[in-house]
Amino acid sequence: MSNKKWFSAREHTGWSKTQKATTRRAKLLRATDKRKTKHNQYLEAARKIQALANVTEDKRTAELAKSDADYFFAKARKTK
Repeated sequence: MSNKKWFSAREHTGWSKTQKATTRRAKLLRATDKRKTKHNQYLEAARKIQALANVTEDKRTAELAKSDADYFFAKARKTK
């Protein structure tokens, strides 16, 4: 396996797998564009963390990132 890192997040959100779910999700939501509607902020947060879930090789990180993405996608569906 190559050590070359090909994924680079556009900005650092402060998300960490060692944090509680409420903390992780609050940090993701704070990292979104405040000029957008709540629906679009939820989608932006979900897409940010889904990108991490798709590329990480750490199983625990992938599980937590996927659960956070699912949470924000569900919130977006409810606000539409």
